[in-house]
Amino acid sequence: MLTNINFLKPNSTKTIQGFVENIRNKNNICFLVVKDVTGKIQVTVVKDKSNISEEFLQKITPQSVVTIKGKIIENPNVKLNGVELIPDTIKLETIAASPLPIDNTSLIDTKLDYRWIDLRSERNQLIYKVQTYITNVMRQWLFKKNFIEVHTPSLIGAASESGSDLFEVSNYFGKKAYLAQSPQFYKQMAISGGFEKVLVVGPVFRAENSKTNKHATEFTGFDLEFAGVKSFKDVMKLEEQMLTYMLKQVHKKYGDEIARVFNVPVVVPTTRFPTMSLKDIYVELEQRYGYTVPKIEQTDINAEGEKYVQKLAMDKFNSEFMFVVGYSSETRPFYHMRKNGIPQGFDLIWRGVEITSGAQREHRYEILKKQAHEKGIDNDVKFYLDFFKFGCPPHGGFGIGLDRLTMLLLGLTIKETEFVYRNPDRLNP
Repeated sequence: MLTNINFLKPNSTKTIQGFVENIRNKNNICFLVVKDVTGKIQVTVVKDKSNISEEFLQKITPQSVVTIKGKIIENPNVKLNGVELIPDTIKLETIAASPLPIDNTSLIDTKLDYRWIDLRSERNQLIYKVQTYITNVMRQWLFKKNFIEVHTPSLIGAASESGSDLFEVSNYFGKKAYLAQSPQFYKQMAISGGFEKVLVVGPVFRAENSKTNKHATEFTGFDLEFAGVKSFKDVMKLEEQMLTYMLKQVHKKYGDEIARVFNVPVVVPTTRFPTMSLKDIYVELEQRYGYTVPKIEQTDINAEGEKYVQKLAMDKFNSEFMFVVGYSSETRPFYHMRKNGIPQGFDLIWRGVEITSGAQREHRYEILKKQAHEKGIDNDVKFYLDFFKFGCPPHGGFGIGLDRLTMLLLGLTIKETEFVYRNPDRLNP
């Protein structure tokens, strides 16, 4: 970007650089639409008044990169901001091969094969402007509350739950090692280390054989943990406040642009997020919508059930969000604190998809060791249990997938909101 194309003023001489989005080469005049990350501008070459040759103009192909110096002229007939650039010079930096392998009508999987071309669109660049802003707003909100950002390892020496959804890496270490499912253990190590409030933003790996529009084998997690909690409700409250603040800021900065490009509203919550137990949800889903699942399956919620929870949240509370509590210990991690056998945790469902699992953690060594033993993994997580041997304050936390959060905000699929998507069938580009 040599200059901000969206703010070029008439009667000024400027130099721009960008991709040629469109070319219309007529007998007496040639129009180019040149774009960069800031916007687009029409470049008008009047052939009998220009020193730019026809032979040179014929070389320019769509998506070629050009550097153009010229005068900005006001022209109310031009749709792009009412201005055009009359070039003195055009330098052809790179010539794009023609024809292009993808266009707007291509299937998403074909577009992903040529992701670097696909990313050039205004639509896709807006996705990552919004995602950058989401991340920054939540980060800054937490920093004002004295959170410390730490960078946890992606390589771990033990499975946190079981080996079924972990990537095992090569025998580099002389023993088994894995890519981390989450920074969970190390967030808690930071709490045990006296940090009190920690934030981790980084890659998360899941070796799940999932090929849905919301799953990926690698994604970016936004995880936090903090001490001093008295209940898992303290964790829920912090997440509710953070997400409400984030949506308010996104609505201010990008609300109109998101509505124009993606045709979805940015809805800012005006009331507290409702909370229901899993048991009560299944009762209501049956009574209201006739939706039932076998009792044995009512220890969790599947994708279809999450859609019904969205409908219930809107019909009963006029809310896009719903906290779900009351899961069984069989379906929750061993490190969740339990009271009367009930894990003190929650899931947060937004727009019909789970975006968060959170909890108050078990910080007492002997109890934590017992719960790990019940899951049959106490030997595997011995290093983690040691974090609690020498004292650790009560704490809790949660994690959000930034790609999924962006997906739901903009009404897209996970393939579109991951910069480079990975699933069991895709390892390139």
